Amino acid sequence: MSVLADLAGAMASGAVEVVDLTHTLDPDFPVIVLPPEFGQCARFRMEEISAYDHRGPAWKWHNLHMSEHTGTHFDAPCHWISGRDVANGAVDEIDPAAFVGPVCVIDCSAESAEDEDYILTRARIEAWEAEHGAIPEGAWVLMRTDWSKRSGAKYLNMREDGAHSPGPDAGAVLYLVEERGIRGFGTETVGTDAGQATHFEPPYPAHYHLHGAGRYGLQCLSGLDRLPATGAMLLAAPLKIRNGTGSPLRVLALVEKETA
Repeated sequence: MSVLADLAGAMASGAVEVVDLTHTLDPDFPVIVLPPEFGQCARFRMEEISAYDHRGPAWKWHNLHMSEHTGTHFDAPCHWISGRDVANGAVDEIDPAAFVGPVCVIDCSAESAEDEDYILTRARIEAWEAEHGAIPEGAWVLMRTDWSKRSGAKYLNMREDGAHSPGPDAGAVLYLVEERGIRGFGTETVGTDAGQATHFEPPYPAHYHLHGAGRYGLQCLSGLDRLPATGAMLLAAPLKIRNGTGSPLRVLALVEKETA
């Protein structure tokens, strides 16, 4: 157990920092908006049951109401039609070891500041690898755009033709899944796909290719600017919901602090 003891000591000393990559759940946090003919994702709502009063004199608690895909959340393979027949594709069936792994952060913040519809391509990933090394098998890959610094209407960035936000194209996702064997892909936007990805081939390629291959998605991440390009570990464990297609969750990263 020396490895775990060393980790505990490093965390206690501050040599390893726990970085929270999660937005606070509240009723104002935006959720994805679909065309009106489809069902809609519910915003977060918290209802007080009692607060040290006649409803419960010694305790305070709440009922929570929300979609599986509200706030910072996890997408399981069965969330998408391409993953509906994937074995162990619901959140309660996934091996818990799958939730923990090394993380690579591809910094697309400058490009996304210049172009709200910026698209991550295979060529951009290969350029990142030329600088930082090949993405290891089993890694979480996160696309940093600093989109999490937006709020309200600017976060969804809706127009008459739908949302406008950065994301990957099909070639990028296929490269990560088929040639790098990633664990999952995460973004700071409301979905793993670009806002205009309904027009891509296939539509919503991140969802289609990730979940069809039994991989996972993380959305609405925050604070990716606090992570190094490589070297951190990510913990992203969803609630164990029977047949769940996803879940809000607390995403944490373990980051080694640089020593002088």
